[in-house]
Amino acid sequence: MMTKQTFITNEFPKLDFYTSQILKVHGQHHPELQQVRELFVALAEKLTQEPTADPTAELDQLAEVTDNYTVPADGCEAYQATYQLLSDFHQLVSE
Repeated sequence: MMTKQTFITNEFPKLDFYTSQILKVHGQHHPELQQVRELFVALAEKLTQEPTADPTAELDQLAEVTDNYTVPADGCEAYQATYQLLSDFHQLVSE
């Protein structure tokens, strides 16, 4: 079972890259990706500054913005990977 801290260490660098990339590629057709990027950056900063902080508020916002991490029909593999990782982290934190 992966811990919150292990997930942050292993997966947040990928999420940082993915949220930036999918915004560049899909942002014109999916304006919500701007919010996804901003929320992820805020979440990452919060947990970097205070690893024990509760990320529930940001994750709940991400779930709302992404319609519970639903990838649109035109979403690429990076889009799918991003939403899957965000969903996985949300589940991990909610346990």
